[in-house]
Amino acid sequence: MKLKQLSVLLLAVLGTSTAVQAQTAKPNLSKEFIQQQLDAAAKQIKVLANETPAEKFPKTFENGKEVFSSSSWWCSGFYPGTLLYLYEGTKDEGLLKKATEKLTYLEKEKNNKGTHDLGFMLFCSFGNALRLTGDTQKYEPILSTGANSLASRYSPVTKTIRSWDHGSWQYPVIIDNMMNLEFLTQVSKMTGDKKFYNIAVAHAETTLKNHFRKDYSSYHVIDYDKNTGKAIGKKHIRVHLMNQHGQEGRDGHSMVIP
Repeated sequence: MKLKQLSVLLLAVLGTSTAVQAQTAKPNLSKEFIQQQLDAAAKQIKVLANETPAEKFPKTFENGKEVFSSSSWWCSGFYPGTLLYLYEGTKDEGLLKKATEKLTYLEKEKNNKGTHDLGFMLFCSFGNALRLTGDTQKYEPILSTGANSLASRYSPVTKTIRSWDHGSWQYPVIIDNMMNLEFLTQVSKMTGDKKFYNIAVAHAETTLKNHFRKDYSSYHVIDYDKNTGKAIGKKHIRVHLMNQHGQEGRDGHSMVIP
């Protein structure tokens, strides 16, 4: 009996070891293969660029037609950011030119104090432009102004950055907000202003305290009492995360990691 149990245990250990090795194995991708994919993506995004109006940003494709957004859409920074990443990967100066042209229409969002998504909108775009061009005179003021706009949504009472201004919430904070904290920490490093870093850390610590269940999954939104800072509601808003019984989803948001 003991021998049988030992054999089962040994097989379990070997099976676990094999699974771990499979998960940690590095993909066998050559530099040539990777470059081919980057070149293909660059070619494809040029097609998209030619279809996109100068003042608009790609959004989706519906009913056989392209749909575009204004710069105020929370994903507006992704398109110029993608152009910049592909410029980095291909050294195609045409992509850099298209990105910088699009940034002229996005720049006004640095003054947008009505959204928590400025990290998505400005750091993916202007942050990469600064990183790749080194043009501090051009891009640092934009990023600094944007960080101040984002910081204006911080409450020292709740110790969080407010997410939404709509609905019947008192002070809603969604888990997605964590993705905007890198913007603040990097601008803090860039400017030497600790205010941005301190806000980011306070928000992260409050999120760690209130957003997670015992099984480490997270709620989508926490509503705070704006006068006391107490968490008064924990909800999951995203319909596609509800299960067939209508119960709250238990997804582990990757957005938790800034």
